[in-house]
Amino acid sequence: MTDRKTSVQRNTLETQIEVQLNLDGTGKSQFQTGVPFLEHMLDQVARHGVIDLDVVAKGDLEIDAHHTVEDIGITLGQAFSKVLENKTGIRRYGHAYVPLDEALSRVVIDFSGRPGLEFHVDFPRAQIGGFEVDLFYEFFQGFVNHALVTLHIDSLRGRNAHHIAETIFKAFGRAIRMAVEFDSRMHNVMPSTKGSL
Repeated sequence: MTDRKTSVQRNTLETQIEVQLNLDGTGKSQFQTGVPFLEHMLDQVARHGVIDLDVVAKGDLEIDAHHTVEDIGITLGQAFSKVLENKTGIRRYGHAYVPLDEALSRVVIDFSGRPGLEFHVDFPRAQIGGFEVDLFYEFFQGFVNHALVTLHIDSLRGRNAHHIAETIFKAFGRAIRMAVEFDSRMHNVMPSTKGSL
């Protein structure tokens, strides 16, 4: 099995992002982004995805968090695309349902080589601890466009916005965990009848 670690940097006039990713980690994470609630959510992805994830970001937070959140999603997507350049032997598909008290979310992912996002989430309020919930869509769209995955995110029920967000990111992590696992029966086999992804 090859070493599935990578580091990606992305620099623009608006943000400077560095992501370090280890798909075969233990769930450790470190963040310096200036966006605490996003860090809390990314910690859920690392822990429940059992991946190691470090993100350092400097963005134009004096304007708002939009560019920083979106560009973290983009750079994380680039890291996944780079580390999974060869998809031979992985399960490819992953899914998870995660509850938290009254909230329940479902996330389904396909490392298909094609970007596609279906995001069906109605938050009961516009902000969580100062974080604008509209930015979750921007994060996932950036991730999808650059990881080249098909991603379906559905909030099935929930009243508490924090609970809804947390179930989404926990399910996202668990779906990733399933999809990137090696399937012993697919050793040296590309998980596609086309022969490539």
